[in-house]
Amino acid sequence: MIDTPVLVVFFAALVTAIATGLGALPLLAVKHLSPRVLALANAAAAGLMLAACYGLIVEGFAFDGRRTLAGIVAGLVFIVAAGRLLHRHENVSVAEVTGADAKRILLIVGIMTLHSAAEGVGVGVAYGGGRTLGDFITAAIALHNVPEGLAISLVMVPRGATVVRAAGWSIFSSLPQPLLAVPAFLFVLVFQPWLPVGLGLAAGAMFWMVFAELIPEANEEAQPETVGIVVTLSFALMLGVQTLLEA
Repeated sequence: MIDTPVLVVFFAALVTAIATGLGALPLLAVKHLSPRVLALANAAAAGLMLAACYGLIVEGFAFDGRRTLAGIVAGLVFIVAAGRLLHRHENVSVAEVTGADAKRILLIVGIMTLHSAAEGVGVGVAYGGGRTLGDFITAAIALHNVPEGLAISLVMVPRGATVVRAAGWSIFSSLPQPLLAVPAFLFVLVFQPWLPVGLGLAAGAMFWMVFAELIPEANEEAQPETVGIVVTLSFALMLGVQTLLEA
């Protein structure tokens, strides 16, 4: 017997999507977009994404370790294929950014959209277990989405996108959450086995983005030691947020 209205599930997941846009707000203070600022932004985004990967894998293994591992490999294959496809097209434009920077933005938005799809299923599955569990998972994901929006904005704003556009794209990347939460809620037995695959898929794609794009580019304009410090601190900050949510 379903004791939670479907509209509650939809609007709860919509709140998590809107929360992603809040991550762009700290970048209103960014004034000087020097190559070093871009490098440190890449490093911070890398740390946030690594922590998100950790959370995704831990959650996936709680459901099914083998399916999570399969998802990681599938995510790697997907993002490598997507990257090669983008490199074949020269005239790419996103949020008034063109060229290689636009391609990088498309990749990170695509990765975060995969991530959001898995989280949307997670919200629906949680509400399938009762209103209390669903509300808790929704609040946790909403707070968790703020630094994820920051990770997207750290890639977009230093490359020329406005904060408003970065916030808009951040919210766009999370739209799968309300769209998938309701079907997952209504058909929890169908969606639940695929949840660890989706979590692994997002983690595998993010791992590639961190080590193939963000960190190498950061090392070009900043000292590797500095990049390592920023990556570690942002990773610790994101894990700290996750720990507080689980307390």
